[in-house]
Amino acid sequence: MQLLRSIFSHPSGRIGGVIIVVYLIVAVMGYVGLTPYDPLLQNRLARLQAPSSAYWMGTDLFGRDVMSRLMTGITQSFVVGFAAVAIAAFAGTVLGLTAAWFGRWWDGSVMRLMDVLLAFPAILLALLIITVVGPGVGTSIAAIAIVYTPIFTRVVRGPALSLRSRDFVDAARTFGSSRFYILTRHLLLNLVAPLTVQITLALAWSLLTEAGLSFLGLGTQPPASSLGLMLADARNLMESAPWLLIFPALAIMIGILGFNLLGDALRDILDPKSRRTAS
Repeated sequence: MQLLRSIFSHPSGRIGGVIIVVYLIVAVMGYVGLTPYDPLLQNRLARLQAPSSAYWMGTDLFGRDVMSRLMTGITQSFVVGFAAVAIAAFAGTVLGLTAAWFGRWWDGSVMRLMDVLLAFPAILLALLIITVVGPGVGTSIAAIAIVYTPIFTRVVRGPALSLRSRDFVDAARTFGSSRFYILTRHLLLNLVAPLTVQITLALAWSLLTEAGLSFLGLGTQPPASSLGLMLADARNLMESAPWLLIFPALAIMIGILGFNLLGDALRDILDPKSRRTAS
């Protein structure tokens, strides 16, 4: 509760938190089917209708309600984004902790592998993985997770190396604490703050990456709805039906802005140096 109060007392956190809460509500509504219309229902008589009281965000080339497809598209983006970041955070945390603790050849091997992955631009590495495995939602989740695992590994390894030599870790060893206990209770608990900030920022990046992959036809496949797919469908109709491009683009932009603002607020709240500077 104290963290929530701190977030909503922070200007960026207040704005970002409200945006994310609204997006989560929309995502849940899209998941359970609480949309104005069936997002897959085609109505040839209502093709390319501009926003109106009947269709608040207009209709697309097949007469499908844009608002309904936008809601399910946000749901799809959140499912892919949260799943990919969860996998990347778990894998990166395990690799970073073990690399810092064991050191020597294991640390060198892990970090050289992370360097290789980081050498590729994120979208190109995801494209390479999907090209080899094949397009689809599951492949998108795996590709995004692999892309962002090195970032979490580096975020965890650096502080863990410093914590490993602290007095409370030496004391835990002296009292016979197991390796797993030290890694989880003494190292991991002290890394919650940077991990929380990194997860928030990674969610913003994953939303953008998922939209880019779907835009290229390598992520979510038709007839399912995705923000990237909606942008791809609107490419040839930008002049005659600009709402098809405007609404999904705004949804992507505002969603990324919300996660970035929330991440900035969490960094200020959870970073002791920032608190001391502010005081």
